[in-house]
This record gives sequence, C-alpha cells and structure tokens, in this order.
Amino acid sequence: MKRQAEATETMEVEGQTSAKAQAIGVGESPVRRKEAPVDPEMGEFEDNWEDEIDSDEEVVEEHDDDENGESILLSTAMEVDGIQRAAEDEEAPEPEGDVYIPGVHKLETDEVLEADQSAYEMLHHMNVTWPCLSFDVLRDSLGDERRKYPATAYIVAGTQADHSSKNEVLVMKMSQLHRTQKDGDDSDSDEDEEDAVDENAVLEYRSIPHFGGVNRVRARPLAAGASLPPPNEPYHVATWADTGKVHIWDVRPLLESLSTPGYFADKKRSQQTVHTITAHGRAEGFAMDWSHASPTSSSPVRLLTGDIASKIYLTTLGTAGFTTANQPFASHTSSVEDIQWSPSEQTVFASCSADRSVRIWDVRVKGRKNVLGIMKSHESDVNVITWNKGTSYLLASGGDEGGIKVWDLRNLKGASSPAPSPVASFAWHTAPITSIEWHPTEDSVFAASGADDQVTLWDLSVEQDEDESGTKELLTASGEKLKDVPPQLLFVHQGQKDIKEVHWHPQIPGCVVSTAGDGFNIFKTISV
Repeated sequence: MKRQAEATETMEVEGQTSAKAQAIGVGESPVRRKEAPVDPEMGEFEDNWEDEIDSDEEVVEEHDDDENGESILLSTAMEVDGIQRAAEDEEAPEPEGDVYIPGVHKLETDEVLEADQSAYEMLHHMNVTWPCLSFDVLRDSLGDERRKYPATAYIVAGTQADHSSKNEVLVMKMSQLHRTQKDGDDSDSDEDEEDAVDENAVLEYRSIPHFGGVNRVRARPLAAGASLPPPNEPYHVATWADTGKVHIWDVRPLLESLSTPGYFADKKRSQQTVHTITAHGRAEGFAMDWSHASPTSSSPVRLLTGDIASKIYLTTLGTAGFTTANQPFASHTSSVEDIQWSPSEQTVFASCSADRSVRIWDVRVKGRKNVLGIMKSHESDVNVITWNKGTSYLLASGGDEGGIKVWDLRNLKGASSPAPSPVASFAWHTAPITSIEWHPTEDSVFAASGADDQVTLWDLSVEQDEDESGTKELLTASGEKLKDVPPQLLFVHQGQKDIKEVHWHPQIPGCVVSTAGDGFNIFKTISV
C-alpha cells in the first residue's frame, strides 16, 4: 500500500520560512450546499498579524469563516441540499434533505459538506503547512477522565514537506477547545452554558528540525494514572524517517515550555536526537511501537521497528542508553506494515505485513521466528493492527481491500496453521484501511480510518434484534433503500481528505484525533 502523503502546502505566511499552523475552527450546519462563486482576482486569506508572529512560539486563534466549510467534518446525519443560498439572506429556512451516505451520494462540483453539530459534543479542525502522515497523543499533567470544557490536548506529529530539509517534528498544544454550539439548545444548566461559551480555540507549538519525511511518530507510553515526568527527566518520542533511520527524541522540555509561561526549553537537549537506529540501512518503514509501561513492572523499555524489507529490529533502553540488537526478526516475506506489543505479555508482540499475514512473536525465541500466525488474514496487504488492552486475546486488523477483522488469538494453533475465522468482519469501508485503534477503556469499541475519507466508530457489543438481519437499512425520504449498515457501526465522521491516522485521547473519554492531507480534526461524538 502506498502511504506517502502528497506534500501540498496549505498556508503560507509572507516573510516567514517556518510558519507551521493555521487556526483551529469549528464546524457548521449539516447541509450539502452550493458553494458561492470565487472571485478569480482574490488570493488566499491573509494573516493580518503576520509581522508580529514569532515562528517558534506561534499562538493561533480559530476562524469562524464560512469559507472553511469545504474542509468541515461530516457525521452520518448529513442532509442533501442543491439550493444556493444568498449570503445576505440569513433568515432563509433550512431545506430538508436525506441522510448523506458515503459511497452512495456524490458531491457536485459546486457543493460542499457541512457537519451536523447536534451529532458532536466537540468539533474542531486545524490546517497545517505540510501534511502530517502520523501523530501520537502526548499524556499531560491535567488529569485523567477529563469531561469539562474547554478542553486541552497535546500531540506530537511529523511532517511530509516537499523537500527533506523542510521537515519538522511538531509538539502542539490545543487549548480552549469548547463544546460545540447547537441550535435550539435549551439546557438549563449554568455549568453547560459556561462550558459552551463561543470563544476561539488556541493552537501553540514548538518544533524540532527533522531531515527527511516522517513516516510514523510514536510517543513512549506512560502508565495510566501516572504523572508526567519532571522537566529534568526524558519523555521519549520516536520517528520513522523516509531516509531509513529511526530517531529518538526527548520532547519533555518542549512540553514544559508550552505548559509553563516563561520556561525556555534547552535547544541542545530538545533538538538533538537521543539515539538514532541505523540497523535498517536504507530501507524505510512504517511499523513501530513502544512497549507498554506499568507502574508495577520492572521490564526494560523496548522499541520495535519494522521496514519495507520485511525485517523487524528490537531496541532496548539500558543504563548506558539505547542499543539495537544485530539480529532482526525475520519471518515476513514482504513489507512490515504495523507492530503492536501485547498489553499483557511483556515479551510478546504482533506484526502485520503486505504478505497478507498477521504474526505473533516472542522476543525470547532464539531463532527470531514467529510462534503463531494467520497466514492469509486478508485478501490483500494487511496495513494496520491494534491489540485490545482490556481483553488481551482480541486483535483487530485492517486490510488494503477495506476490510476490518477482529481475531480471537486463543484460536491460533501454530506458526503455519490454517487461518481461523475472525470473530467479527466488516466491509463498510470502500478503500484501504489506514489506521485502527481500540478504545483505551471500552473493550468493545474501536475507531478506524480509511482512504475513502471516513473515520468510523464501532461497538462490538451492539447486537441486532432477533427479527432483524445482520445489517440495518438506510432509506431516503421517499423510502428508497440506500445501503445496509452494520448495527455495530456507531458513527461516520467525514470532511477530511486523505485520512492517514486516528487515535483516542487516553485522558479525555471519547475524544478522537485524526490527521489527513488537509490537517487535523479533534472531536467527540454523542455516540461514544
């Protein structure tokens, strides 16, 4: 599967060579509408404060411009509207429409999609200078189970610029993330009214120069409930570069500079690599995962990296620093696409490959061969896997054909035994699955993204009634059948183009962050 993001610059601030992000915005009303004609003499939006921005300490506030509608999110509750509304006629009634179904409806050249705000508890988006193929959520010191608004989130991402020397690792803070405004909200709660104040969200960031495009970013996990390390201790982030090298960074000083006013990060510490893995040679890769942290475990910190040459290398943190084993794990016959450590066994991990297999390994096995496997798990390349943290015998996979499958690992019998049947299989997506992740606390819930520009939320615990078939029907206003929908499909989120990765926020229940060729979305639905 080709994962390279197209390096299209989405914002340019005159006079600055490293301006990185645009405003975080809020979605609008849920209609498919005609776009107003654009004056060909008008350029892109200008930044009225461009002369006052410091590029490495930029603070950006959101736009509420209606022009942003073409990149706004979309839930399953979308309406279809073929009527062009005059900009000055704000009193015109909203036309009624049918549910928008991806793969069934098609936007005309002068139509755009707008989000149904009633389907979201929170919805924001931000554009970036260069596409970010991968990102990870950073834990912070603001506490777990955060449900109040405005929310704050920290993430780390890597860019895919048009030239290797322009790439960066971005550590970002998104704050003032307010609750989504809903028309007709008659809540009497003073707290809800205070949370829903319509203020601009704020984006701040720090950057690290990174030679080469960033294929994947992963932050070293911190144990649930654990506090953020003090500023003098490291918080490691690894980046898989398209140069064939894996770099390990310490982003703790950058996090501190974003959260503590007046704190100046030590550039020597934050902008120099802690360690670089060169064992892969010139073979780049995407697969990478840190071992899980546990407050009761003395297991060493481990990092696995897999490349397009079918090799997997193990790097371990010891008292003398990081060291990479010379002998790779080598059973795959094609590109290693994703890796996941077992959440319950400290020496066990899973991998998936373009050879259509999912394999289970144990680092204690001297031959460096897999011990279990599903040889033909998908019809095509297996792009992504995710290991359930609560129910550790469940592993989900996503394929290049668009299929999602859930496997019970207790059914695996040997390294080359016939593939068992998956305990669940879904064919909703119409293009390759690009990301999949179990919910951090709800064992039956997972999120997935696809090259069909959808982020989908699923719940395996949902069952149809006895008198229903395996899917439910969606009908138009006239009663015409559109598409069968699996009852486990909770939510379809759209509006982004070329979606690459999706993650749950571990400290904000139900909060989802996704990255695409046109920027990031952070949202929370009414479904999860």
